[in-house]
Amino acid sequence: MVELTKRTDLALECRENTGCGEIEGVTVSEREFDGGRLTEINVLSDEGGKKLGKPKGRYITMETDGFPEGDGLFCDATDELTECLLSLVPDRGTVLVAGLGNTDITPDALGPKCSSLIFSTRHIDGETAKALSLPPLRNVCAVSPGVTGQTGIETLEIIAGICDRVKPCCVICVDALAAGSVKRLAKTVQISSSGIEPGSGVNNARRAVTRETLGVPVIGIGVPTVVDAASLVSDIAGDRVKKDGEYDHLVVTPGNIDVVISSASRFLALAVNRALQRGLTPEELLNVM
Repeated sequence: MVELTKRTDLALECRENTGCGEIEGVTVSEREFDGGRLTEINVLSDEGGKKLGKPKGRYITMETDGFPEGDGLFCDATDELTECLLSLVPDRGTVLVAGLGNTDITPDALGPKCSSLIFSTRHIDGETAKALSLPPLRNVCAVSPGVTGQTGIETLEIIAGICDRVKPCCVICVDALAAGSVKRLAKTVQISSSGIEPGSGVNNARRAVTRETLGVPVIGIGVPTVVDAASLVSDIAGDRVKKDGEYDHLVVTPGNIDVVISSASRFLALAVNRALQRGLTPEELLNVM
């Protein structure tokens, strides 16, 4: 028997996997709210990032009992997620929202589903907004670049090309993630300032979408929709399991993943829309989603 290293995209789980308390160059704060818990991990140094297994940046993890639907969207969890986004998004400038993933694979469809619900406003000029009795709107555009297997183009290349034309002040990337523990599957949101690495959750990592590769801040938002089979067995049988490469390519997703993707995408989209369009009420934004 050898100890298994769980594969995860969550900074919170990376910290747990280190098996130690404080890490030099890494700060952690936690607080609870009605319906969940927020944990913020700040990786302040390269050395701290190396020990944690994450690049420098802020990682905010929201843990809930599940994603609300309908009128339940007007809740503390949505308020908290909106505030987390506001702490990372620049106050002014055009924002590009990129929904990463493959719509043909349900556990990977979170990004495109969320992107389709973003209130895109870059094409609405001032006169049109005035005629429609709309408040001043922030310029927002949304795109679903697909995956390299479909397009033959790296996700980074597509987003970089759009950035060259649109000149956004930041990019928000929404993507499905992998969890190391079943208890966080489809019940967790991670927001990070370090960008995102498409496909990393299923061992198919592509070129990272980050501030370094795009030249503007990149905010990553994700929900874990899969857990690898070895991690699942570890959760059930204990932390020490037989390591077997034959099962490294197997991942598990909830049986109701279609429902999870639908509710999670609406939850994330409402929070993003609220953070970007402060002049509209949550109810008004929900009506245009």
